[in-house]
Amino acid sequence: MPVMHIPGHEHQGPGEVSLDEILSVLGNCQRCPLGETRNSLVFGVGDPHARVMFVGEGPGKNEDLKGEPFVGAAGKNLESLLGLANLTREEVYIANVIKCRPPGNRNPKVEEIEACSPFLREQIRSIWPDVLVTLGNFATQFVLHTEKGITKLRGRFYETGHFAVMPTFHPAAALYHCEWQQFLDDDFRMLGQWLEEHPREARA
Repeated sequence: MPVMHIPGHEHQGPGEVSLDEILSVLGNCQRCPLGETRNSLVFGVGDPHARVMFVGEGPGKNEDLKGEPFVGAAGKNLESLLGLANLTREEVYIANVIKCRPPGNRNPKVEEIEACSPFLREQIRSIWPDVLVTLGNFATQFVLHTEKGITKLRGRFYETGHFAVMPTFHPAAALYHCEWQQFLDDDFRMLGQWLEEHPREARA
Protein backbone atom coordinates (compact mmCIF):
# COMPACT_ATOMS: atom_id res chain seq x y z
CA MET A 1 0.00 0.00 0.00
CA PRO A 2 1.63 3.29 -1.04
CA VAL A 3 2.75 5.62 1.73
CA MET A 4 1.52 9.22 1.70
CA HIS A 5 4.76 10.65 3.15
CA ILE A 6 3.40 12.68 6.00
CA PRO A 7 6.20 15.15 6.88
CA GLY A 8 8.41 13.69 9.59
CA HIS A 9 6.87 10.22 9.22
CA GLU A 10 8.26 9.09 5.87
CA HIS A 11 9.33 5.66 7.14
CA GLN A 12 6.55 4.84 9.55
CA GLY A 13 4.93 1.43 9.36
CA PRO A 14 1.33 0.30 9.81
CA GLY A 15 -0.38 1.89 12.79
CA GLU A 16 2.43 4.37 13.42
CA VAL A 17 0.82 7.47 11.90
CA SER A 18 -2.30 8.65 13.69
CA LEU A 19 -5.60 9.55 12.10
CA ASP A 20 -5.17 13.09 13.47
CA GLU A 21 -1.88 13.43 11.60
CA ILE A 22 -3.51 12.24 8.38
CA LEU A 23 -6.37 14.69 8.87
CA SER A 24 -3.92 17.53 9.45
CA VAL A 25 -2.27 16.78 6.09
CA LEU A 26 -5.66 16.62 4.40
CA GLY A 27 -6.54 20.01 5.90
CA ASN A 28 -9.04 22.16 4.01
CA CYS A 29 -8.56 19.97 0.97
CA GLN A 30 -8.87 21.56 -2.47
CA ARG A 31 -7.11 18.78 -4.39
CA CYS A 32 -10.11 18.31 -6.68
CA PRO A 33 -13.13 20.49 -7.60
CA LEU A 34 -15.31 18.82 -4.95
CA GLY A 35 -13.59 21.01 -2.39
CA GLU A 36 -15.40 24.00 -3.89
CA THR A 37 -18.91 22.55 -3.63
CA ARG A 38 -18.91 20.65 -0.32
CA ASN A 39 -20.34 21.86 2.97
CA SER A 40 -18.20 19.53 5.07
CA LEU A 41 -15.18 17.35 4.56
CA VAL A 42 -16.21 13.90 5.83
CA PHE A 43 -13.01 12.26 7.04
CA GLY A 44 -14.26 9.25 8.99
CA VAL A 45 -15.38 8.23 12.45
CA GLY A 46 -14.96 5.39 14.92
CA ASP A 47 -12.40 3.37 16.86
CA PRO A 48 -8.86 4.15 15.61
CA HIS A 49 -7.84 0.58 16.52
CA ALA A 50 -10.93 -1.17 15.13
CA ARG A 51 -10.83 -4.78 13.97
CA VAL A 52 -13.38 -3.94 11.28
CA MET A 53 -13.22 -0.93 8.95
CA PHE A 54 -16.09 -0.04 6.64
CA VAL A 55 -15.40 1.71 3.35
CA GLY A 56 -18.23 3.41 1.47
CA GLU A 57 -18.31 5.41 -1.73
CA GLY A 58 -18.66 9.01 -0.58
CA PRO A 59 -20.76 11.37 1.52
CA GLY A 60 -24.42 11.96 0.71
CA LYS A 61 -26.49 15.02 1.51
CA ASN A 62 -26.91 14.27 5.23
CA GLU A 63 -23.25 13.35 5.64
CA ASP A 64 -22.15 16.52 3.85
CA LEU A 65 -24.26 18.63 6.21
CA LYS A 66 -23.18 16.87 9.40
CA GLY A 67 -19.57 16.06 8.52
CA GLU A 68 -19.95 12.43 9.57
CA PRO A 69 -20.31 9.28 7.43
CA PHE A 70 -23.47 7.16 7.45
CA VAL A 71 -26.06 9.31 9.13
CA GLY A 72 -29.77 9.34 8.36
CA ALA A 73 -31.61 6.30 7.03
CA ALA A 74 -28.48 4.60 5.66
CA GLY A 75 -26.76 5.05 9.01
CA LYS A 76 -29.68 3.51 10.88
CA ASN A 77 -29.64 0.54 8.53
CA LEU A 78 -25.90 0.13 9.06
CA GLU A 79 -26.32 0.19 12.84
CA SER A 80 -29.00 -2.52 12.63
CA LEU A 81 -26.71 -4.59 10.43
CA LEU A 82 -23.83 -4.19 12.87
CA GLY A 83 -26.01 -5.81 15.50
CA LEU A 84 -26.25 -8.93 13.31
CA ALA A 85 -22.44 -9.14 13.49
CA ASN A 86 -22.42 -8.53 17.25
CA LEU A 87 -20.76 -5.14 16.69
CA THR A 88 -21.60 -1.57 17.65
CA ARG A 89 -20.84 1.64 15.76
CA GLU A 90 -18.35 2.59 18.48
CA GLU A 91 -16.32 -0.60 17.85
CA VAL A 92 -15.74 -0.07 14.13
CA TYR A 93 -14.26 2.62 11.89
CA ILE A 94 -16.22 4.08 8.99
CA ALA A 95 -14.75 6.00 6.06
CA ASN A 96 -15.33 6.59 2.35
CA VAL A 97 -13.25 6.42 -0.82
CA ILE A 98 -13.83 10.16 -1.32
CA LYS A 99 -14.24 12.67 1.49
CA CYS A 100 -16.49 15.25 -0.22
CA ARG A 101 -20.00 14.89 -1.63
CA PRO A 102 -20.28 14.91 -5.43
CA PRO A 103 -22.99 17.37 -6.51
CA GLY A 104 -26.37 15.69 -6.79
CA ASN A 105 -24.88 12.47 -5.37
CA ARG A 106 -23.49 11.62 -8.80
CA ASN A 107 -20.83 8.91 -9.09
CA PRO A 108 -17.30 10.07 -8.26
CA LYS A 109 -15.05 10.76 -11.22
CA VAL A 110 -11.77 8.93 -11.76
CA GLU A 111 -9.71 12.05 -11.08
CA GLU A 112 -11.61 12.68 -7.84
CA ILE A 113 -10.88 9.16 -6.62
CA GLU A 114 -7.22 9.53 -7.61
CA ALA A 115 -6.92 12.79 -5.68
CA CYS A 116 -8.63 11.49 -2.54
CA SER A 117 -7.81 7.79 -2.28
CA PRO A 118 -4.28 8.22 -0.85
CA PHE A 119 -5.91 9.46 2.33
CA LEU A 120 -8.09 6.36 2.55
CA ARG A 121 -5.01 4.21 2.07
CA GLU A 122 -3.32 5.98 4.95
CA GLN A 123 -6.41 5.62 7.14
CA ILE A 124 -6.28 1.89 6.48
CA ARG A 125 -2.56 1.82 7.32
CA SER A 126 -3.17 3.75 10.52
CA ILE A 127 -6.04 1.57 11.75
CA TRP A 128 -4.66 -1.69 10.32
CA PRO A 129 -7.94 -3.58 10.75
CA ASP A 130 -8.38 -7.31 10.35
CA VAL A 131 -11.38 -6.91 8.05
CA LEU A 132 -12.25 -4.34 5.40
CA VAL A 133 -15.96 -4.32 4.60
CA THR A 134 -16.46 -2.61 1.24
CA LEU A 135 -19.93 -1.17 0.70
CA GLY A 136 -21.01 -1.02 -2.92
CA ASN A 137 -19.22 -1.08 -6.27
CA PHE A 138 -16.82 1.85 -5.99
CA ALA A 139 -15.34 0.85 -2.64
CA THR A 140 -15.14 -2.82 -3.61
CA GLN A 141 -13.53 -2.18 -6.99
CA PHE A 142 -11.03 0.21 -5.41
CA VAL A 143 -9.96 -2.12 -2.59
CA LEU A 144 -9.91 -5.33 -4.63
CA HIS A 145 -8.56 -3.76 -7.83
CA THR A 146 -11.30 -5.33 -9.90
CA GLU A 147 -13.93 -4.29 -12.40
CA LYS A 148 -16.41 -6.95 -11.28
CA GLY A 149 -19.71 -5.79 -9.81
CA ILE A 150 -20.80 -6.21 -6.23
CA THR A 151 -23.51 -8.75 -7.08
CA LYS A 152 -20.82 -11.15 -8.33
CA LEU A 153 -18.39 -10.49 -5.49
CA ARG A 154 -20.54 -10.41 -2.34
CA GLY A 155 -21.19 -13.44 -0.15
CA ARG A 156 -17.60 -14.42 0.56
CA PHE A 157 -14.30 -13.15 1.94
CA TYR A 158 -11.21 -12.28 -0.07
CA GLU A 159 -7.65 -12.17 1.28
CA THR A 160 -5.45 -9.27 0.21
CA GLY A 161 -2.22 -9.12 2.16
CA HIS A 162 -2.96 -8.62 5.87
CA PHE A 163 -6.63 -7.94 5.28
CA ALA A 164 -9.72 -10.04 4.84
CA VAL A 165 -12.12 -8.15 2.56
CA MET A 166 -15.87 -8.65 2.66
CA PRO A 167 -17.73 -6.91 -0.18
CA THR A 168 -21.44 -6.25 0.27
CA PHE A 169 -24.16 -3.90 -0.89
CA HIS A 170 -24.25 -0.32 0.33
CA PRO A 171 -26.85 0.01 3.12
CA ALA A 172 -28.40 2.96 1.28
CA ALA A 173 -29.00 0.81 -1.80
CA ALA A 174 -31.24 -1.53 0.18
CA LEU A 175 -33.53 1.41 0.91
CA TYR A 176 -34.38 1.48 -2.81
CA HIS A 177 -33.94 -2.22 -3.58
CA CYS A 178 -35.68 -3.96 -0.69
CA GLU A 179 -34.79 -7.39 -2.05
CA TRP A 180 -31.11 -6.65 -1.34
CA GLN A 181 -31.66 -6.29 2.40
CA GLN A 182 -31.64 -10.05 2.91
CA PHE A 183 -28.23 -10.25 1.20
CA LEU A 184 -26.93 -7.55 3.54
CA ASP A 185 -28.34 -9.41 6.55
CA ASP A 186 -26.68 -12.63 5.43
CA ASP A 187 -23.33 -10.92 4.80
CA PHE A 188 -23.25 -9.23 8.20
CA ARG A 189 -24.08 -12.51 9.94
CA MET A 190 -21.18 -14.02 7.98
CA LEU A 191 -18.98 -11.17 9.22
CA GLY A 192 -19.90 -11.92 12.82
CA GLN A 193 -19.12 -15.60 12.32
CA TRP A 194 -15.75 -14.76 10.76
CA LEU A 195 -14.81 -12.57 13.72
CA GLU A 196 -15.69 -15.37 16.14
CA GLU A 197 -13.61 -17.87 14.17
CA HIS A 198 -10.59 -15.54 13.78
CA PRO A 199 -9.68 -14.00 17.15
CA ARG A 200 -7.38 -11.00 16.76
CA GLU A 201 -4.50 -12.66 18.60
CA ALA A 202 -4.54 -15.50 16.06
CA ARG A 203 -3.84 -13.16 13.11
CA ALA A 204 -0.45 -11.83 12.10
